[in-house]
Amino acid sequence: MATIYISLGSNIEADTHIRRGLDDLARQYHNLIISSVFESEAVGFEGDNFLNLVARAETDQPIGEVVATFKAIEQAHGRQRGAKKFAPRTLDLDLLLYDEVQCQSPVELPRPEIYHNAFVLWPLAELAPDLVPPGQPHTLGALWQAYDKTQQQLWPVPFAWPRS
Repeated sequence: MATIYISLGSNIEADTHIRRGLDDLARQYHNLIISSVFESEAVGFEGDNFLNLVARAETDQPIGEVVATFKAIEQAHGRQRGAKKFAPRTLDLDLLLYDEVQCQSPVELPRPEIYHNAFVLWPLAELAPDLVPPGQPHTLGALWQAYDKTQQQLWPVPFAWPRS
């Protein structure tokens, strides 16, 4: 069983899409645990604020199947393939880590956003502060402590999900 970390984000009916996305993930994967939920301003475009969190789960699926499952869940929630990178999202699911795997295909792991986006690093560090990502010398907790928190404003928001 592989341990995976998943980034979830939405800025279109965000609360609804995040909850339904979590429900879909819980049906597909074992032992789903979520971080706190954070609100942040849109990055790279003008738009409504995002809700973001990270989930940890276990799976027997290989990486390619995990990525395909995420795309199917996104599509079921109205995600348009081929849309601009910096644009509003109903649901965005990204595989951040898959055990100790480092790869470029079918997706780059560890996902580079871990180190550049507060809305990924903070919830990931909350879930796994002592985890050292493959290829890194520091724990996620240490990476978050060293992160320049002036780069992006985000704040925790109240969120209760039935399975959390």
